[in-house]
This record gives sequence, structure tokens and C-alpha cells, in this order.
Amino acid sequence: MRPVRLATTPLVLAGMAACAAALHAAPAAGADAVPGPVAAWRDLRFGMFIHWGPVAIKGTEIGWSRGAQVPADVYDGLYRQFNPEQFDADAWAKAAADAGMKYLVITAKHHDGFCLWPSKVTDYHIGNSPFKRDVLKELAAACKRHGVRFGAYYSICDWHHPDYPLDSPGGRKQKAQSDMPRYVAYLKAQTRELIEGYGPLVTMWFDGEWEQPWTREMGNDLYAYLKRLQPDLTVNNRVSKGRRGMEGVTKDAHLNAGDYDTPEQRVGGFNRARPWETCMTLCNQWAWKPNDGMKSREECLRTLLRTAGGDGNLLFNVGPMPDGRIEPRQVERLREMGAWLAKHGEGVYGTRGGPFKPGRWGAATCKGDKVFLYVMEWPAEGPLRLPAIPAKVLAHRTTSGGAASVEQTSEGIAVSLPAADRDPVASVVELTVEGKAFDIPPAAVGAAGASLAAQKPAKASNVYQNSGEFGPEKAVDGDPETRWATDAGTTSAWLEVDLGQPVAIGRVAIDECVDFGPRVRRFEVQVKEEEAWKSVLTGAAIGAGFEKQISPVTARFVRLRVLDASDGPTIREFGVFKP
Repeated sequence: MRPVRLATTPLVLAGMAACAAALHAAPAAGADAVPGPVAAWRDLRFGMFIHWGPVAIKGTEIGWSRGAQVPADVYDGLYRQFNPEQFDADAWAKAAADAGMKYLVITAKHHDGFCLWPSKVTDYHIGNSPFKRDVLKELAAACKRHGVRFGAYYSICDWHHPDYPLDSPGGRKQKAQSDMPRYVAYLKAQTRELIEGYGPLVTMWFDGEWEQPWTREMGNDLYAYLKRLQPDLTVNNRVSKGRRGMEGVTKDAHLNAGDYDTPEQRVGGFNRARPWETCMTLCNQWAWKPNDGMKSREECLRTLLRTAGGDGNLLFNVGPMPDGRIEPRQVERLREMGAWLAKHGEGVYGTRGGPFKPGRWGAATCKGDKVFLYVMEWPAEGPLRLPAIPAKVLAHRTTSGGAASVEQTSEGIAVSLPAADRDPVASVVELTVEGKAFDIPPAAVGAAGASLAAQKPAKASNVYQNSGEFGPEKAVDGDPETRWATDAGTTSAWLEVDLGQPVAIGRVAIDECVDFGPRVRRFEVQVKEEEAWKSVLTGAAIGAGFEKQISPVTARFVRLRVLDASDGPTIREFGVFKP
């Protein structure tokens, strides 16, 4: 089957004034300057992503395996066998609701061009499969019954469509003949079908914009077109050309349309200025794969909490099986998430990230006069130390078990909880503060905050490829998302910080980046006395969230020496504190 060709029409730019108006409606730089529909979408915080289609028969990746693991002609014919008789839209919507998910986005059309609804402008759709039923119609209705908002994913690139210039595998082949203006008309006709036939949609989630045939002008025009069809629709940044790789952050937001950013397979960095949504898989592959690895309950929940703490949404993906069911083990994992959120999720929905930035320690959210602390990693010794805030803590309570102790001084806030009372996912401590919690300036936790080394001049023996992105200053910048890194193969290195003047030091905190596994096997911390270095702390492995009291010492210069590492050591934060 081939898509039905539409009559060639010139690309309608919708007028520069309309396009400019749509762009001006996008989020501004201010922390709360977003349109009402986008703010309402942000309040939902947690959604289900679904990647599904005939490719489930093969168990390979949707779109990307066409012309690669699966020959294109075989891939394109899979729909003739696609008969998911156990598909139950209510079961899918209930799984989302039971997980605590507030919205759902399904791949209405992926890069392979197959449509999960009976589109009037192509015959490559579910209505011509043995199954025949309209998946989107049934799922949209089921979502409404279960209180879940419904949204659609739509791929801009379409390696199957004859008018789209690129072909599989992965858009690396050029088609002999194509007609991009006619394809844009096809795209607009289909997105109109989705909005008018299955809306109002909570979001239109675009992908595939990175390919050369698509331009900023096309994307901005499409954004304006969709906003005219449904003014309260939210549209992601992949509609235009502003996305910066898998990091998903929009560059030149004033030039590129889109209401929110889309970091992929990673939790986005703390950002209150522009809405964002992490899209991530529950297993490894987006589409269903037999015996695929699956994330643990703790990892799933902590991912959500760190995302909310960074002021982002989480769109968590499942890939249903060929028979139409979501794998029972995936449904159970989602149910486990929902059970935990039913008890401890008050600080997730309708909140904003901060004022304490997420890190290895955990995450924080806020709403009204409340700050919700989700503590995941407690210090090896002593309390969790939060930086000082310009607001008085009036009260506190522990909602995850036990009774936390909270002490506020001019130096910061110390939070303690007996080890026996700590929740394996995250201990939840709610603070009531004087005034509006969102007005508290965001601050990093751990080696930053009250660290005497924070923002001080630093130098190192080695920097990964001499790149400023991994310079020594990244270990004292208070940002848990940055790091000092060294070249591959480096087994010893040092990081030195000038504190500016002699100061009393009584505690050291080091957060090693363990994304690639812990590497440090032996280290020491030194201070400089006159012209000689003196060791004040020695140890073996560092790992994430290392913290240790030391005998008080006064010094201006402090140095972390990695004496032995399995590979190039990399440190997120190095902090020293008053006794």
C-alpha cells in the first residue's frame, strides 16, 4: 500500500504576522511567564508514552529497524499480519491512571509512516490491517473515562511516503523522486485529522524534525496552523529546528516555535524559565522487545522525582506487545509507581521545581508555602545539609515514616532521620515556610551551597580533551549536572582550589560522577601549609555523595588528589565546609 498523493500545493506560510503572534505566545524567559494551557500541561507532571505498531511483530525498534534489521519491503508489509486481538483501550488507560499518570501520548504515526487511525489521505493505516479498528478513537475515549488526558505523537519525517525526500535505513537514502511541498500538505491534512477527530489533544508531540528537508519556516508555520485549529494545544519544540540534540534544549527560542523542550533518555537540567519534558523508556527499547531489560521500581520513581524537582515533566514509555497487551511485568511496575505516589506524590503534581536543586541527595518541589524534600541519598555521617534560604521554616513533618529532625541556622538547614525510618525510594519531609516557597532563590545541595570552595578559582592536572565543558571550575560551580573530567586512560590526577584566604575547614564532600561506574580507587585531600602540602584525609573509593568530617584545619589552598583510578576520574562537586 502507498499513501494517496495529494494535489501539489505551495507551502502556506500563514502570514508573517500570524507566525510571529504564535511565537510570541511561546514561553518567555521569566520563571512563570508561560501561557495558561502550557502551565496546565506542566501541572500534570507525569504521562505515559506509547510506541506501538506492526513492528511489534518483529520485536525490533519502531521506524529505525526499517531497511536495517528488517528489509523495507518486509517491514512495510507487516501491517497485513497485524491483528492485536487482545488490545483493550480501557486496560491501557487504566494502567496509566493506576501509575499516577495524568496524560498519555501515542505514536499516531512514527518515522515508518504507518497510521494507527484510518486516515483519509493514505491507505497505509490500521483500517486496512486484519484488525481494522480505530486504535486512536478507542484509546481517546478510554482515556476520557479514566481521567487521563489524550495526546498524539506525529513524526515529521516519513521514510515510507513517496513525496518525502529521504528513505530508510534511518533517512540515509535519497529517493529518486519526491515532492516536499506536497508532503507538507499531506502532513497538515493528517494533523488536522488528529485534532478534529480525536481532540481536543493535550499535546501534539512531534519528532523527526532534524532531517534536512524540514526547515524552520515549515515548522513555525505548522505551529501557527495547529494553534489556529486548537488554540489551547501544547506543541513540543521538535515542531521547529531549535532542538539541541538529545539534550533537547531549544536554542534561539525567539526564532523557533514550540512550547516545551524535550530531553531524551535523560533527566533534564534544573530549569524554571522554560517548560520541559523528559521522554524516557521503562525498558531499553521504545517499541516492544522480548525479554528487554526493565528499570527497577526505585529507578523509575527517582527518575520522576528528580524530573519534577528540576521543574520538568516525565513522559515514561511502554511498548505494547503484538497481541495488543502491555506486558504484565511492565503493568506491574507502573502499578508499583502509582501505589507509592498515592502515598507520597503530593509534592509531584501541580508543584514547581526547587528551591533546592536536584542532585545525588534527592530533589525538592514547592507549592504555596510548602517545600517537599525527597531525600534519596543520606550522607554517610551527620545530617543532610541544605543551603541557607531567606525564609523561616515554620513547621515540618515527615510523610514517609519516622520523625525527621529539622534545624535551621544562618548557615543552612540540617535534616536528620534515623536510618531505620528511611524510605528505600525517597524519604519525604515537608517544610512549611514563611511566605511563598517558589520565591526562594534556587540553590544547589551538597558540596555546593555553603561550601567554602563554591565558585572559587580552581585548576587541575588534566582536563578531558582540554575542553572548557569539563574544566576544574565545573567541580565547584554548585551545579550537580556539570563535572570536571579527565582524559581516558588517566589513572591519577589532582584538582586544586584557592579559597581566597585562610579559613577553618572541618568537613569534606565529594560527589564522583558514577554514570560510567565508580573509577576512583584511592585518594587523599590535602591543604597547603607554607609551600608544602599536608594530607588531611585519605580513602579508597569515593562514589556518589561522599562526605567526611576531618580534624579542623586552617588553610587557603585545598587539593583533591586521585592517587589511583581505573580510568579517567570525573568529579561532579568538590566541597569543603566550616567545622
